[in-house]
Amino acid sequence: MYRLWARSPRWTAPLLVLLCFSGGVAYTFGAHPTGTGAFASPTCLVKLTTGFDCPGCGGTRAFYFLMHGNIPAAARSHILAVFAAPFLVYMYLSWSTGLISKSKRLPMLRLSPLAISLFLIAWGVFSVLRNLPWAPFTWLFV
Repeated sequence: MYRLWARSPRWTAPLLVLLCFSGGVAYTFGAHPTGTGAFASPTCLVKLTTGFDCPGCGGTRAFYFLMHGNIPAAARSHILAVFAAPFLVYMYLSWSTGLISKSKRLPMLRLSPLAISLFLIAWGVFSVLRNLPWAPFTWLFV
């Protein structure tokens, strides 16, 4: 059985991930997810059909505001995505430096199953609470 990655350079996978991420960054800069009109990003399919915010609704707007340094606006769009962003960046950097250079590595971020479970539970609770129409939860609506 032939495996493509067995003969590829070690930097291929991190480069492909970086290229995909760069495409998302370019799209977000070009689409302007906070605006309306011809260049606005499309509405989430869940929100379009049901009217409810899905667990990821507001993530693109939060990413847009983070790219422009507006952390309060990013937190208003999706607080958990803002919380997760530094962890995701660090996990990518530690993974890619570990593949590219064996001598210079960042320590891997080890998350226990309990930590991952708690984060996913918090994400689920957040997804339900942001769709409730009562006063303390309406500020989570995007």
